[in-house]
Amino acid sequence: MSTFHQDIEATIPALRRYARALTRDAETADDLVQDTLVRALRSEHLFHGGDVRSWLYTILTNLNRNRLRSLARRPALTPIDDNDAPDAAGPEAGGRDIERALALLAEEQRAALLLVVLEGLTYREVAEVQGVPIGTVMSRLARARVQIKAYLDGERPSLRRIK
Repeated sequence: MSTFHQDIEATIPALRRYARALTRDAETADDLVQDTLVRALRSEHLFHGGDVRSWLYTILTNLNRNRLRSLARRPALTPIDDNDAPDAAGPEAGGRDIERALALLAEEQRAALLLVVLEGLTYREVAEVQGVPIGTVMSRLARARVQIKAYLDGERPSLRRIK
């Protein structure tokens, strides 16, 4: 097996973890990872060295953006979960709070935060994956952290007045 294939195989667990955090659904995440791997293996001739992990994250991020665009064209269906009960208590309630806080973030902010915190990528690597300047990554991370802290502290988002 070539080094390229070994590097791809070694990255699969991290890709699955990132995809599950992005999609919040195991089946969708597995499909996204599979599509990422198929596209990477078909496009091996386009890879000209560098970090395979960042390249795969870029592919996965772009596929997820395409998936979200496709979903935006469909009517929204919101299933009712058992976790939607108010006043959930116990040790598992904290995890659900963080999950809800992450769900409220803008897609770009959530992706940047997950790549840094969950996957351990540097700001520069996240900038390459998202195709934005490093300052934009820093801004997205700062806004995401402030929003999550405010949510966990119980603060409600302030309403803007429109004249």
